Amino acid sequence: MGSKALLMNLGRSNQPPPRQVVTLAFLAEQLPHSLISEELARSLCAETEGSVVLVRLESQNGTAQTNDKAKPGIHLNGEFHLPPQLRKSETGFYSLTLLCARSEPPTPSGLDALLSQLSRHFRHVLIQTQVDERPAAWLFELLLRSNMAYFFIMATTKDVYHLDLVMREARARCRNGSVAIKLVGCLAEGEQIGGFDLLIQRIAGSVHMFVRACPRLEAVKETGLRTAATVSFRADLRRLAREIGGCLVGLALSSGAAKGFAHIGVIQVLEENGIEVDVVAGSSMGAYVGALWAHGCDGLELERLARELETRWSFLTLIDPTFPPHRGFLRGFAVKKRLMRTIAHARFADLVRPLRVIAANLATLERVVFSSGEVATAVHASTAVPGICVPITIDGETYTDGGIVDPLPVDVLREMGVDRVIAVNVIPTPERIRHGIEAELELGRHNPTPRRKLFGKIHPPDRQVNYFARGSMLEILLRSVQSGQIRMAEASCQQADLVLRPDIYDDRWLDYRRPGKFIALGRQAAERHLQEIKSLVNRREVNHESKFAPEPVATMV
Repeated sequence: MGSKALLMNLGRSNQPPPRQVVTLAFLAEQLPHSLISEELARSLCAETEGSVVLVRLESQNGTAQTNDKAKPGIHLNGEFHLPPQLRKSETGFYSLTLLCARSEPPTPSGLDALLSQLSRHFRHVLIQTQVDERPAAWLFELLLRSNMAYFFIMATTKDVYHLDLVMREARARCRNGSVAIKLVGCLAEGEQIGGFDLLIQRIAGSVHMFVRACPRLEAVKETGLRTAATVSFRADLRRLAREIGGCLVGLALSSGAAKGFAHIGVIQVLEENGIEVDVVAGSSMGAYVGALWAHGCDGLELERLARELETRWSFLTLIDPTFPPHRGFLRGFAVKKRLMRTIAHARFADLVRPLRVIAANLATLERVVFSSGEVATAVHASTAVPGICVPITIDGETYTDGGIVDPLPVDVLREMGVDRVIAVNVIPTPERIRHGIEAELELGRHNPTPRRKLFGKIHPPDRQVNYFARGSMLEILLRSVQSGQIRMAEASCQQADLVLRPDIYDDRWLDYRRPGKFIALGRQAAERHLQEIKSLVNRREVNHESKFAPEPVATMV
């Protein structure tokens, strides 16, 4: 294939999108490097319809995981010249295999020549390489020349130790530049992450995404590349490809207590129209609904679980008072127990789609983004409403409601590299609240109830018995908190590509006995903007301005 043909294909638009160099670094020898890289390249071609080249850097003294035969003269040292012919796969991407001899390692000038020439002809340049326990200096030169890098690791003590060594070396060698490294955990069929996610987090930051049902190299050799790939394996790699190609779709679910049932209605409309969401992030009630959905519950199951609260005494099952109530009236374990009825002790690595749960560190007032550990524990922290629920202690740190610091976590999705964000904001604005109050007063004038008013004057039960009633101390506290949430949520809306606002005018937070009402409002909001949602998700034009996370998972400076 000549370079002119490539340039003609890429020259159809007036301003071709920026080229991208992505390093695929494998820390485990047991991982099928070629299978993972080829699946990523294939999915990237399908998702972006752009030109993709996969470059395999093979050690001349090592054993290659590919059937391609590298030409003896193609080494990556000194000046590099693009071969006149590149092999094109059946699925549309091009491939090139280069030898890296220990006696003549790749040089900075060789890397510059390679990436410069390939970037002129291809929109996406994927560089596949294996990382030794003592990585060579040229690896870090490659990282510094990449837009982003994925480190593929396994949940083993050996791999975590290997990662620690590599990260230490990277921090020492990359002082003059910044490298965005995202960790990808590869789990075999039925394999559990155990506590390795927390261990990895201490070393190099949270695992960015997981590839489930990832076959081992021995299985690939026995069955072949195509037969070894499962549905979940391909789905997870497709999600990574969508991130590289700027096609990743994220859903941000706001806090809002009972009003958060509206999130279910939005999810139902998305599912009914085949609209795929890759990542979900939520605060408080948004985290609760998001956790159930990320675990695998569909919209109908979510509604069934919500409608269990419609029975007369069902709400009481969420009440677990604490005595004395000096840190909160409720422990919050009843809500956690209800969530665990569905997801049990699932960890973030077990979820079918990536989830981010937001909480507030009570000591430092920092926003904390949970992406590892037990999901129910993180959601418990995110839903610990201050003044109502006792703060939650996890690993010596105390957390409270995520809605305090980030009620609509659009920025969390942006920091993950999500290009297309749909935000669902169920927190009514002051204008909506005022409209609701005026409507309620107007209805009261036309439907007076003097006998009820007289009874209220003689014995106002809400003021004396119900601590959550209007005008009570707790209600005043919650409304004060809500005033700050409104401003933060509105600021987050400015960062989203599309905002769905269910028609909620009442700011009462404790209306858990009417989930059907809020679900219907969520459906209506999604249906009103359905064409906009489809246009956003299906667009081919990529906005590269916010493509990379401002705070990557691991940064070496």
